[in-house]
Amino acid sequence: MNVLVIGSGGREHALAACFAKSPRLEQLYIAPGNAGIALQYECVQLEDFEGTIEFCLAKRIELVFIGPEQPIAEGLSDKLRDAGIRVIAPSKFAAQLETSKTFAKELMLAKAVPTARFHRVENEEQLLKAINELHYPLVLKADGLASGKGVIIVHNQAEAMEAWNRIRISAQGVIAEEYLPGWEVSLFAVTDGYAYQTTVFAQDHKQLRDGDKGPNTGGMGAYAPVPEAEPYRQPIEQVILEPVLKGMQELGHPYQGILYLGLMITATGPKVVEFNCRLGDPEAQVILPLLDTDLLDICEAIVKSEVNKLQVKFKDATAVAVVAASKGYPGTYETGKKLTISPEIASQVFFSGVRKTDNELETSGGRVLTALGEGSDLQAARKQAYCNLDKVEFEGKTFRKDIGLRHNHI
Repeated sequence: MNVLVIGSGGREHALAACFAKSPRLEQLYIAPGNAGIALQYECVQLEDFEGTIEFCLAKRIELVFIGPEQPIAEGLSDKLRDAGIRVIAPSKFAAQLETSKTFAKELMLAKAVPTARFHRVENEEQLLKAINELHYPLVLKADGLASGKGVIIVHNQAEAMEAWNRIRISAQGVIAEEYLPGWEVSLFAVTDGYAYQTTVFAQDHKQLRDGDKGPNTGGMGAYAPVPEAEPYRQPIEQVILEPVLKGMQELGHPYQGILYLGLMITATGPKVVEFNCRLGDPEAQVILPLLDTDLLDICEAIVKSEVNKLQVKFKDATAVAVVAASKGYPGTYETGKKLTISPEIASQVFFSGVRKTDNELETSGGRVLTALGEGSDLQAARKQAYCNLDKVEFEGKTFRKDIGLRHNHI
């Protein structure tokens, strides 16, 4: 089978590595990829949606896997399906579960799915009303795509006003939510819109610094599985996932693809923090290496509406991924730093923000790469991940030293 992966980050590098394990794979392309991914796989530049469709037809692409949210939000999956090309990604309408927090919240409200109480805030008066009803701490979120950085927790009115003014400049709107105490975990559902299979749990580390301090980022690391989350799997599937899939069916737009459930485990059970319409980054970098089922088989079950016949299996092991970021990220960060990596860890690095200059790799993004570690338990996987990260060098290398060390209790 000929496969095209859309995207340019660590998630897409992990997808490429996972597809490459399949004996059924004939040719793999990544568009646009990056200079690091291009060391192992064929990267291509596709100008627009029309160019993507032309490429797929010319190269006889039998499956497209869209990694990032932006092309899904812009309707690439719809265009590919209209052209008769099989694709792993929900429709533009169904992707509103991620692209519109108002849409997601209203659907959850209609289906009695547990989530934080919320207000949509369009002016100062509505913000004050939300503060009055929801109390501090309060969570302000961009109502739309924000690359994992459109969330600010506020503790008083001055912080609330500043955060609201900052978010509303670039967002489609602002949502004010009650703060949910507890611990976070991620779960992914493979679904054809009706049947589903869920993955192992993963835990992302969003804040920049150790101890969950500092600003939110796109993710500084992750690990999987998360044994403490297992007792919640059944209620998550029955009380959250199934009603949401049913709600999308009733709207006439079944959700087909990978659905990310960002969850908070609270004293009263699991509640939804957010949905994403794709694999997460860096969660994909720990879930995919543990996958023990051919990824092409999984994709085929989705597009053929045969997920009910699918068994998604995972290795009995643990994976830890640690992100190396540029100095200054997630604010204004430095780029153009020479990147050196020991050859023996090439298969345990997923590249994100890198480019090639004078035949040498250098940094070009906020998150530069992810170092992977696998082991029989969390301790062994952490040791391997940080050992691999030690063999990566660039000026200003920024990373967390505590990935996988959270205490998951309420």
